[in-house]
Amino acid sequence: MTRTTKTTVTFARPFFLGDSVHELPAGAYDIETDEELLAGLSFPAYRRTEIRLHVPTGAVQKGRSRTLIILPQDLDAALQRDKPL
Repeated sequence: MTRTTKTTVTFARPFFLGDSVHELPAGAYDIETDEELLAGLSFPAYRRTEIRLHVPTGAVQKGRSRTLIILPQDLDAALQRDKPL
């Protein structure tokens, strides 16, 4: 069984994901996270299997975006680096 959750994350500063050489601008990003139910447990628990980050293409094409499939640990690390000191 798979479930998908939708959230928005906001970066205060430009950021990189993983070992990408492309910097993404600060701002709000829509995130979709797919999780699968872990079998064999006495309580419901889920594991993240895929994260999609929707990157706006800019003001020229308002309302359009491109989607990046990213690793959960890359998103977690980028959010951690974005925290104020």
